[in-house]
Amino acid sequence: MNNAHKYTIVVGVDGSPPSVAALRWAAWHAAQTDGQIVAVMAWDQPLIYNWQVPESDDIARRAATRLSETVAEVVTENSEVAVRNEVASGHPASALLDAAEDVGADLIAVGHRGHGGFTEALLGSVSQHVMHHAHCPVIVVRNKE
Repeated sequence: MNNAHKYTIVVGVDGSPPSVAALRWAAWHAAQTDGQIVAVMAWDQPLIYNWQVPESDDIARRAATRLSETVAEVVTENSEVAVRNEVASGHPASALLDAAEDVGADLIAVGHRGHGGFTEALLGSVSQHVMHHAHCPVIVVRNKE
């Protein structure tokens, strides 16, 4: 990034349809504002006692691959929008808030709910946490499906 501040949108991506809708909206909005996107996917080591769990490097690598694939599906090569992928270990809400603070985000975009929780909930726990703790505007995008 150059010294001049460029409009930056941090987007939470977990591969769910609402997060893909948020990424799609962010790509559209970034194109309108000559902005850029920081796409964030978080992972957490599962706490399963007495079970063989994957190594954290493997989980991080799979998360990075999934994030790259999702971004490639949504933000085409023809797009002029710059996207930086960021994979973080820990809770998704914390990862989004930390990324937004690190880059001085102008906006955070999240889907209305992700993979976890109750599918009938109007707002997921991650989007709700981000809305209450962000130091910049937050948009919650609903997918049309």
